[in-house]
Amino acid sequence: MIIAVPKETAPGETRVALTPDGVRSLIAAGAKVLVESGAGVEAASSDSAYESAGATVFKGSDLSQAEVVLQVLGPADRSGELVERLRPGSVLISFVFPAANPGIVGGLARRGVTCFAMDLLPRISRAQSMDALSSMSTLAGYKSVVLAANALPKFFPMLMTAAGSIAPARVLVIGAGVAGLQAIATARRLGAVVEAFDVRPAVKEQVLSLGAKFIDLGLSAEEAEGAGGYAKEVSEDVHAHETRVIGERVLRADVVIATALVPGRRAPVLVTDEMVKTMAKSSVIVDLAAPTGGNCEATVPGEMVEKYGVTIIGPMDLARTMPVHASQMYSKNITAFTANLMKNGELAIDLEDQIIRESMLTNGGVITNDAARQLVEAGER
Repeated sequence: MIIAVPKETAPGETRVALTPDGVRSLIAAGAKVLVESGAGVEAASSDSAYESAGATVFKGSDLSQAEVVLQVLGPADRSGELVERLRPGSVLISFVFPAANPGIVGGLARRGVTCFAMDLLPRISRAQSMDALSSMSTLAGYKSVVLAANALPKFFPMLMTAAGSIAPARVLVIGAGVAGLQAIATARRLGAVVEAFDVRPAVKEQVLSLGAKFIDLGLSAEEAEGAGGYAKEVSEDVHAHETRVIGERVLRADVVIATALVPGRRAPVLVTDEMVKTMAKSSVIVDLAAPTGGNCEATVPGEMVEKYGVTIIGPMDLARTMPVHASQMYSKNITAFTANLMKNGELAIDLEDQIIRESMLTNGGVITNDAARQLVEAGER
């Protein structure tokens, strides 16, 4: 089986889908690996490092030999460039985010490409080594606190100085998923006093184990959790209650890290404009939900703005700001996924396998994911 790793085409993308270690793993599994020259430069993986790992480095954009193509964002930059480079009948493995890119999904189907979306992997124990969303969320959670600490004109830790005692920063983390838990851990390592809010009661133990206080709404798991353990959209009454609770905490916070998402939906607005107005001047909000609209009403996706004296940061993709470790983590995830598609060095797509079946987006000119197909059909009407 011939696997190719072309350069990423999304503007500003710094990651690479496969590191030299990933190349070694796939070659050991029986594959031949081609890497486009310069694909890993920004992730500190040189052409010579790929060659030493056993890959063939190629120049130009020809992917006609590739049976399988590995990418980070793949065609999700919406340019359509990669779709046209793919050979009909070949396999693409990458993030796709079909809800945001229905046109790309339709293009892949028309091209006859079989696509597996890393963002559609089921949340089951057997898929943990392939969970690229969690890997990227870990990076984002860490970096969000680093950004906040840089923007906050105060210390994070409590300090005893010649000028007297300095109180620690108060950090509120909204959403205790992978990104939120990493934000809690990072803020605690920096010495902040941390509170965390999540509608899901199941995450309380994890929050407490990291040394943060858990803000509990008292909901049952049935009310708060959807498929795969993700938070689900709550009722209007519950939303009004959570907004009041968050408003009380925001008032006292120096930093708010917002990470709350509902899969397939716009991010819920949990920090209103009025709440921002109540915050102390020089406070900081980092809104990791910015790509899907933002948890803060005042967030401008992709920008850092100031409103009522509060700095509001709406990063679009923090993982790409740490390309070395982001690429290492993603490479391990996609290598594990690709190996699961192989048998004796050849492609073996087993639709009885839940991981393969649920991550498949297109196959043989057909959009196999129901939700993605409905979005594409709606756009074509």
